[in-house]
Amino acid sequence: MRTTNRLLLTSLLVLCPLVAVAAEDAPSADPDVTIRTEGDKFIQEYRQNGFLYAIKITPKHGKPYFLVRADGTDANFIRSDQPDRLIPAWEIFSW
Repeated sequence: MRTTNRLLLTSLLVLCPLVAVAAEDAPSADPDVTIRTEGDKFIQEYRQNGFLYAIKITPKHGKPYFLVRADGTDANFIRSDQPDRLIPAWEIFSW
């Protein structure tokens, strides 16, 4: 009986760090939300495991709207209330 208890205790001590490491690597179910202000707009960026999948824009005067990924892979965003209009993502000029 005493040997069984020692063996059980030793196995628990060996497995505890492995369980802790496995729990840290698990993907998060909750999105990461980054909140920033740009001009007169209030912008919330929603990310899941580092992948930007939606942006909520709340203008100072007007109705809030969401930009979501068009196809889920590249940076083409569309408005959720106007899915036929693509939002351009290129930069024409910079200083």
